[in-house]
Parts: sequence; C-alpha cells; structure tokens
Amino acid sequence: MRQMSWSQVFHTSCLVLLVHLLCLEAVPISLDKTKVNQPEDKASEPPPSVDTGLHYDRYLREVIDFLEKDQHFREKLHNTDMEDIKMGKLAKELDFVSHHVRTQLDELKRQEVSRLRTLIKAKQDIEGGNDMAVDHQALLKQFEYLNHMNPHTFEVEDLDRLIKSATNDLENYDKERHEEFKKYEMTKDHERREHLKTLDDEGRKKEEEHYEEMKKKHADHPKVNHPGSQNQFKEVWEEADGLDPEDFDPKTFFKLHDSNGDGFFDEQELEALFTKELEKIYDPTNEEDDMVEMEEERLRMREHVMNEVDTNKDRLVSLEEFLIATKKKEFLEPDSWETLEQNQAYTDEEMREFEEHLTQQEEDLNQKASDLQKQRDELERQQEQLNSQKVELQQAVEHMERLKTQKVEPPPEVHEGNAIPEPQGEYHPLPLGHQDMSQNHPGMKQDNHLQNQIPHNTQDLSQPRLQDLPPGHQAVP
Repeated sequence: MRQMSWSQVFHTSCLVLLVHLLCLEAVPISLDKTKVNQPEDKASEPPPSVDTGLHYDRYLREVIDFLEKDQHFREKLHNTDMEDIKMGKLAKELDFVSHHVRTQLDELKRQEVSRLRTLIKAKQDIEGGNDMAVDHQALLKQFEYLNHMNPHTFEVEDLDRLIKSATNDLENYDKERHEEFKKYEMTKDHERREHLKTLDDEGRKKEEEHYEEMKKKHADHPKVNHPGSQNQFKEVWEEADGLDPEDFDPKTFFKLHDSNGDGFFDEQELEALFTKELEKIYDPTNEEDDMVEMEEERLRMREHVMNEVDTNKDRLVSLEEFLIATKKKEFLEPDSWETLEQNQAYTDEEMREFEEHLTQQEEDLNQKASDLQKQRDELERQQEQLNSQKVELQQAVEHMERLKTQKVEPPPEVHEGNAIPEPQGEYHPLPLGHQDMSQNHPGMKQDNHLQNQIPHNTQDLSQPRLQDLPPGHQAVP
C-alpha cells in the first residue's frame, strides 16, 4: 500500500480529523471507470476538503494543517492508536511541536476566540431585543472545543478539548439528522391533516384519494438491493463502471470507487455507491417522490453498511475491512431491504406529543399576541391623554400671550351723584348720610382739617346739632 499522508493517517486514527465526513449532498458516481490502476502521483494530491458540519469546522481544519507541518507530531501519530488519542495522550505531544507551529496555533486561537465572541454577542443582542431569556449555559457550551479562559495561546488543553468535542459532535451528527427528518415528516403530516379540516366532505374525499394514489405510485418501484450486498455492488460495477458483472472483483471494485486513493471508503464515497438504488425509488420530476426522504434513505443505507463493515468504528472502511465483509453471508445472501415507506419515521405516540407541542406553542403565541394588543391599547390611551393635555397647555399659553400683547388697563372710576372722589393721601370715608357741603356752597372754602374731624359713628346726622357746627355756620335744610 502507498504511504499515506499525515492527515490521512490522522483521519483513520481519530474521528475528529476526518476531512471526508458527513456531506449532506452525496457526490454522484463517476461513470465509465474502466481502468483499475491509478496515476502514480495520485498519492501526493491532498484529499478534497469537505465541511464537517461543525460550527468550528474551519478552525478544526486549520489546526490540522498547522500540525501537519510538524515532523515530530506526525511521527508520534503513527504510534498512537485511537483510544490513546481519545484519552488525550496525543495532545500532550503538543509540548514538543516547533516554536514556529506553536506561534501559528496561538494566532489561530486568538482569531477563533474573537470570532466566537462576536457571534455570541450578536446572538445575545438579537435574543435580548426580542425579550427572550438568554441561555448562558448554551452559549458557554459554544466554547467547549477550546479553553476560553486563556484566549491568547494554544495549549495542550486546547488540542485535547478539540479532539473530544469534535469526536462527540460528529458521533451525534447522524442522530441530529434523523431527528430533523422525523420532525419534517410529522410537520408534513400535521399540515396535511389541518388542510383536510378546511375542506368540505367532497373536497376532503378527493384529497384523501389523491394522497393514497401518490403513496401507491411511490411504492411501485423496482426491487431495491440490500445496501452493501454483492448484488448491489455488482449492479454498480455493471451500470456505472461498464464492466461485466461476471467479472466482479471486490478488490478491484474498492480501488475503482476509492475516489481519492487513500485506501479507505469514507462516508461520502460510501454514500455515492447507493445512487443507483436511490434512483429506483426517487425521481425529482415525480410529484409523489420527496427528495428530503431520498437523502434520509441514503443516510440509512450508509449507516447500515458502516455498522456491518466498519469493525473498528473509526467511520472509515479500509480495504481489509471491505474484503472481510464480502465473505460474509450478509454480503452473499442478504435479506430484503425495507425502504422508508415500509418504516414510518415516527410512532403514534411521538406524533401525539408533537401535535400537543404545536398546540401549546399556538396558545402561547396567541397569549403573547393578546398581551401585546392590550399593551398597544393602553399606550394608545395614554397617548390620547398626552395629546389632550398638550392641546390644553397650548391653549393656555396662547391666552397668556394675547393678554400680554393687548396690555389691558383698568377703566377710570366713574363718580355718580354727589360721590366724593377718592382723596390723595390719608383718607377716612364720610359717615353714611353726609354729603360734600362744598358742592352745596360753592363759595365756601373747604377745610381739610374739618374733614378729618368728621366723626366715624353711624348715628343719623341728617339733622346735625347746632352746637356741633363751627361758629358762623348754619345747618343746611
């Protein structure tokens, strides 16, 4: 076997560093491969880079690229098995990596911490703006693949965390895909049932008949070979490779479909082998065929073959593992394969819980909508009050401005009959019944001193006594 590159060995030994892993879109099989021998320089070509689906995929691959440059680390990797890698023994070798590589890893970590903090801050702003409680534990979980308490240097703990986090995340990736598909199927069925409720009896009958017709058409397809069986591989050998099925050779077949020539079937290469089987069941031009279901079927096929062939559970199929599997009864005389239409993705209990959850969500949304409407009505009422107060205040200001502009003065005092005008200085009003005598006697000089001596009692003075008058004065009749 050709000497494999460091990254290829690492991918074989550790789940974390698989670069041919978990591609959602399978690559179609290359047609008319009739030559077994690969070009000699194929081994020196780097394997294609495939996104792992992890949110730190770029960081993971860049760490691999930097570590690949260190000769000491590559040599230690050859002598380390997968269990030791998982236990953190390989991570300890980071202390012996060259200073240049360590400096590059330090800078890479600083950039990654800055990127992650920016993303988390943006998420917090969005959730906070929607009045949603921020799940700080979930946010901290985003940092599990590196030591964020030391954001400046890449240490042994960082490599150990990266290996363990990626291993766990990749192992759970298929499970998450299955859960997403299950939710998709239940949502589709729920929406169909809700649509039926909106129809009358005749419309509901027609819709049900159409649904059953589509199910029947989808199920009416050629027989599907058991994935990973001799019959299935022979069909690929004949139709995709253009070779005689009587000349089928497992070793030659393996080399033909090991597209990067690294000596292993990764998950992407393995999924490509099922394209011919999937084309029997699904056609994107048919109304009855769902392409989301096709990808779930592809995933089921790949998982089944991996469980039977991948004996060391490294998510790769070596040539040795493949040849051993071709000698088993399951390969030579397989059972029939049950497709998705024969295996409902969810149980009745799961569907019931799903619909209850949707109902609760709808009630919560309606309650929120009601609360928001009440808040809106209250705000509108308060706004109306403010507007009314504003108008009243504006009117008061305008009234005061008019008064200032007009400069209104009080009118002069009008004297009626024999009313005595208000004197200047100290003034004492005359008793009731007295009149200004100077008006009845124009020639008589008023005596201010006399006026000040007028008594202030309220007795009837219409007939004053003579002795009260000054000498020479007579009472006025």
